[in-house]
Amino acid sequence: MNNYKKPYVIAEIGCNHKGEMEIAKELIKIAKIFCNADAVKFQKRNNKELLTEAQYNAPHPNSSNAYGETYGAHREYLEFNVEQHAELKSYCESIGIVYSTSVWDTTSAKEITSLNPDFIKIPSACNNNYTMLSWLCENYQGEIHISTGMTTKKETEDLVNFFIEKGRNQDLVLYNCTSGYPVPFEDVCLLDINLLQSQYGDKVKHIGFSGHHLGIAVDIAAYTLGANIIERHYTLDRTWKGTDHAASLEPMGLRKLSRDLNAVYSALAFKSTDILPIEQVQREKLKNQKG
Repeated sequence: MNNYKKPYVIAEIGCNHKGEMEIAKELIKIAKIFCNADAVKFQKRNNKELLTEAQYNAPHPNSSNAYGETYGAHREYLEFNVEQHAELKSYCESIGIVYSTSVWDTTSAKEITSLNPDFIKIPSACNNNYTMLSWLCENYQGEIHISTGMTTKKETEDLVNFFIEKGRNQDLVLYNCTSGYPVPFEDVCLLDINLLQSQYGDKVKHIGFSGHHLGIAVDIAAYTLGANIIERHYTLDRTWKGTDHAASLEPMGLRKLSRDLNAVYSALAFKSTDILPIEQVQREKLKNQKG
C-alpha cells in the first residue's frame, strides 16, 4: 500500500510572461496540455505600497534584465492588474488547470482574494507581513501556501503558531525553500523537509518544496522526503531577459518532472505478496529448482 500523498506540481509562471497576456496564456496552455502540471501560479504586487519612493525611482540593479528606466517602471511593466488576473483565472478554468497567485502586499492580497482562487501563496520575502497574513486568515477561506526561504527556525515556529491561534493551520501549506536564483545543490538543504515534517507535519495541511535549483533530480528526492507539493519556476525559454528565467524549467523539463514524480508515487509501495504476479512467470522459468 502506498502511504505517500499524490504529487501536486505547481508551474510558477511568476513574471516570466514578460508582461504579455498572450505569453501568459501560452504558458498556461503548455503547462496543462504538455507538462501535465496541476496548477500555475503568477505574482501580484502593488509596487508603490511594496517599495519605498527611493527604491521605486532607483535604476534596476541589473540593467540587462530591466523592462523600464527605473526599478518601479520595470515592476509596473511586468504587472497584471486584477482584471487581467481574472482573465487568466477564467482561462485556466476553461482548460482545466488550477490558477493561483503569490501576493506581496495587503492590497494585492485583497485583490486576489476577490477572485477566490483555490490557494494563495505568500513568498518568503513577505512571510513576516502579519498585517497581510491576519487579513487573509480572517477574509480568505482557501489554502494559504507559505515559503520559508531566508527565514529562521524561530520565525517559522512563530508563523505556524500564528496560524494555530487564528484557527487556520489546517489550511496552511509550509514550503521548504532556499531563496536564490539559481541555488547550488549544496544550498538546497533538502533534509530541512524532515525537520518541517517532524515539527509541523501534524499541524499543517501539507509540507511542500519550492525549488530554484537546476534540473529535476532534487525535486524527486524532496517528494520522497515527504514534500508532496512541488513548485518550480517555469518559462518557455531560459535565455529570455529577466531574473527568474535562468532558474526555471522549460516545458520539456516540467513535463519530465511531472512524469517522474508520478512514476515514483506509483513505485513507493511494499510488495503486496512475497511473489508478485509479474514475478511468477519468471520464477517458474528461471528460479533454481535443484535446491
